[in-house]
Amino acid sequence: MRILICTGIYPPDIGGPATYSKLLFDELPKRGIEVKVLSFGEVRHLPKIIRHFAYFLKALKLGRKADVIFAQDPVSVGLPAMLASKILRKKFILKIVGDYAWEQYSVKSDVFVTPEEFQGKKYDFKTEIRRKIQRYVAKNAKQIIVPSNYLKNIVSKWGIDGEKIKVIYNAFEAPILAETKEKLRKNLNLSGTVLISAGRFVAWKGFDALIEIMPEILKVIPDAKLYIIGSGQEMANCKRQIADKKLEDSIFLLGQVSHNDMLKYLNAGDIFVLNTGYEGLSHILLEAMATEIPIITTKVGGNIELIENGKDGILVEYDNKEELKKKIIELAGNQTLKKELTENAKRKVANFGKEKMLEEAVKTLRQ
Repeated sequence: MRILICTGIYPPDIGGPATYSKLLFDELPKRGIEVKVLSFGEVRHLPKIIRHFAYFLKALKLGRKADVIFAQDPVSVGLPAMLASKILRKKFILKIVGDYAWEQYSVKSDVFVTPEEFQGKKYDFKTEIRRKIQRYVAKNAKQIIVPSNYLKNIVSKWGIDGEKIKVIYNAFEAPILAETKEKLRKNLNLSGTVLISAGRFVAWKGFDALIEIMPEILKVIPDAKLYIIGSGQEMANCKRQIADKKLEDSIFLLGQVSHNDMLKYLNAGDIFVLNTGYEGLSHILLEAMATEIPIITTKVGGNIELIENGKDGILVEYDNKEELKKKIIELAGNQTLKKELTENAKRKVANFGKEKMLEEAVKTLRQ
C-alpha cells in the first residue's frame, strides 16, 4: 500500500501536524505502507493562489503512484489534495484538527466567538467561502480522522455524517532528557518561580491576559517570571504591552524555539499555564503532562478530555483573569498539590502511546 501525506507543515516546522506527519513517515513503512510526504512549505514562498495551484500540481504528480491521499487540513492542503484525488480516482482521507474558517475569522475579529457559537451564524463573504470549502472537502472524504470527541462534534455540525468521523487520539511518546531540573535551570539561566506558556500568538491563546495579571502575581510572588514560547502576528502587541507595564525583567517572549528546547523549558519550569479559548486536542498539554510540570489551563475544547480538574491539573474559565491569578498563586505555594497533579498527569499520558494510534490509523487507511 502506498500513501501520500499532504501536510501544511513538516519538520523542522513545529506543531501537531508536523509531528504527526513525521511519525507516520517513520512508522508506517514498518507496517508495510510506503509513505511520501508533500509539505505546503515547498510552495509557501509563492504568491497566494499560485502556491495552491502549484501544490495541486505536485499532489497530482505524486498522487499517481499512491493508493491513498491523506490530507492534514481541510483547506490549504485539503482542497488541492481532494481535487487531485478526484482526478486520479484515489481514496481521499482527511484529518481535521480545527475549524479553519473559525480560526481565520477569529484572527481578524475584535470579538471572541467560540467555535460552538460560530457554527450557527453567518459571517462575511471570505469567512463563508472558507466554511463552504472545508465542508466541501470534508464531504468528499471517504473517512475523516479527528483527535478528540470535541472536534467530532464540531465537524458533525458541518453536516457531515458522524459515522464517517473517526476519533483517534494523537500518539504521544514521553520525551526523555538527560539533564536534571536543576541543571536545566542553570543552563537556561532560570531562577525564581518560573511560569511557562506556549502557543501561536493569536488572540484566543490569551497571552495578553497573562501579561495583564503579572503585576498582581508579583505582589505575592516577587521572584515570579513568565516565559512565553511561540510566534505569530500578536507577538508585537504583547511586546508593547510588556513595555507599557515595565515588565521587561519579569516577562520574556522567547519566540519559536526548537522542539528540544521547548521540552527543556517545560522540564525546568514550575507551572505551565495555557489560557486558551480553544483547543482541539493540545499536543503541548500532553508534553507538559509528561514532563512533570503542573498545569493550569482552561475548561474548553479537548482540554477536558485530557485534564480532570484537581486531579491531573487545574481547569479555569477562559480569560477569567481573577480566577487565573488566584490559581497560579495558590498552586505556586502548594508543593503537595503540585506533586499530586504531576504524578496523576504522568500516569494518564501513558494512555496516549503511539502503538494504539498507529494501529487505528492503519486500519482506517486500509478500509
